[in-house]
Amino acid sequence: MTAEPPTWRALQAEAVDGLRAAGVESPESDARRMVEEASGCTGTELVLALDDVAVERAAARLRSMVDRRSVGEPLQYVLGSWGFRHLDLMVDRRVLIPRPETESVVDAVLGEIDRIAAARTPVTVVDLGTGSGAIALAVASERTGTRVWATDVSEDALVVARGNLAGLGRAAARVRIAAGSWFEALPPTLRGGLDVVASNPPYVDPAVPLPAEVHDWEPHRALYSAAAGTADLRRIIAEAPEWLRPDGALICEYSPEQTTELSEWAAERFTEVAIVADLAGRERALVARAPRR
Repeated sequence: MTAEPPTWRALQAEAVDGLRAAGVESPESDARRMVEEASGCTGTELVLALDDVAVERAAARLRSMVDRRSVGEPLQYVLGSWGFRHLDLMVDRRVLIPRPETESVVDAVLGEIDRIAAARTPVTVVDLGTGSGAIALAVASERTGTRVWATDVSEDALVVARGNLAGLGRAAARVRIAAGSWFEALPPTLRGGLDVVASNPPYVDPAVPLPAEVHDWEPHRALYSAAAGTADLRRIIAEAPEWLRPDGALICEYSPEQTTELSEWAAERFTEVAIVADLAGRERALVARAPRR
């Protein structure tokens, strides 16, 4: 006898069993997210569709996603996209996975934009090391009075960023993408004219072990930095003053144990330095204002 085609309910149960057997920490929620992606139904739509028969191609896609997740590939890469603030960003192994900590960094960036916008618009913002474009595209979509530059040294990452930019809508017209290492990507005409510089650079100490799901899958160039994780941060902080306006600001994401070193480094180059905590209460963003000349 020919087997009856499976329903989404049966496929979801199968996915949960497979993920649990592979030792995935959250098999139920991961399975649900993958069923949503494969079926094209979310929330209440999925509840109503669980007893529908899945077409063969969609069922095969779900099983492929379960196989990938079962060998440790991050859920975000398996799904191919992930939410960041109000955006749904395409992500894969070419870029870091957008994280909640960086959403807090964007809040700090928006605060500086609002401060400067009280005096002039448009506000020129640069996102150094943009990766998927998370910071740059969030800024452009949430603040219309901005001109945004997004840079990265990785051409692979910029392919992803351009794909996300294409889905941004009207705000995309205010975003420019440039290739290069940190400030080297920018045209010299911007020197001394930037209002806000933002960055989520590599800041992980190579000697510090990361979970396998991070170390084995995410791009090392975007994770690790020399000098106990501070080499790229120190370079950005050192070079930012010559690119910023007199009342401009630099906002960098970093690891909490680097607070003292980076604060002291920034205080030598900026008039005002503040530290912003993330949603978990951990020191996460350095905000440096008014570069010393």
